[in-house]
Order: sequence, then C-alpha cells, then structure tokens
Amino acid sequence: MRQIGWAVVLTVCVAGFVLLTFRVNAVKSEVRLAEREIIALEREKALLEIEFESRANQQQLADWNRLEFGYLAPQADQYLENERQLASLSVPRSIDAPDPIRVAHTAVESEDEGIIAMVSPLTGKPPEAASPDDGDRPHGKPLSAKRSLSDRLAIESPLKSPSAEVAQ
Repeated sequence: MRQIGWAVVLTVCVAGFVLLTFRVNAVKSEVRLAEREIIALEREKALLEIEFESRANQQQLADWNRLEFGYLAPQADQYLENERQLASLSVPRSIDAPDPIRVAHTAVESEDEGIIAMVSPLTGKPPEAASPDDGDRPHGKPLSAKRSLSDRLAIESPLKSPSAEVAQ
C-alpha cells in the first residue's frame, strides 16, 4: 500500500509540474504578444506624431506663404495641356542675348600638332625611341585613335536590333 501511495503522490506531482509548465508557457506567450502590441502601438504613435507635426508645419508654411510672401496654390487654369501652350508663353530672344550652345565640338588636327614631347623629369631630355614596355605593339603606331569619339559614335552599328528600327 505504501508503494501505491508514493506512486499516486509522484503522479500528482508530475501532473502538477506539467500543468504548471503549460501555464507558465501560456503566460509567457501572452506577455510576448502584449510586448509586440506595445511596440506596434509605440511605432504607430511615433508615426502619428510625425504626421501631426508635418501637418502643423504645412499649415504654418501655408500661413507664411499667404501672409508674408503672397503665394497661392495654383488654379486649374494655370496648368498647361501641351508643349504648344508652353511655347506660346516664351518671349523672343533679345538682341544682346548670346547665341545658344548647340554642340560642343573641337576639331582634331594631325596627331603630332599640339602634343608636347615627353621628357624625362630627371635628365630633361626626351626618352629613347624604344621603351621597355613597347614590346607588344609595333613601333611608330600611335596609342590614340585616328578619329574623334564623336565620329566613332556616329557610325551606324551593323548590329541594330529590329525593335530600335520599329521605334523610329
């Protein structure tokens, strides 16, 4: 009988321990949910404070614009429908106005003109005709291109895609 009594007491203790563990875990999860709600509410409160401050600043700016500067919100008749209406608002250029810059371009003269000969900073004399790093290119060939960049870009590419032709 004594062993059965101890078994019953042990079973009651284990059951109480399991129930208490489940209850503690349930309370912990409720606390976590409450903390998450608190954090979400604090974030929402911060967003609402920012919204309130920005709207208050907008009202203050609107008051300043109206009272101090005389600015008003644009009316419906102030909006333009197309480019022609915008062009009709332009004024002709005055006589003393400078010519508009259309394209910035410089003519490329011969390769030798305008290039200063390189000199050694130590001796002040031009370097010898063959330098040690010229081994992979033939002598006498310039390193720069013969045509300017604008000329090279103006050449039509043979690899045009059909979509580019359709768009034009």
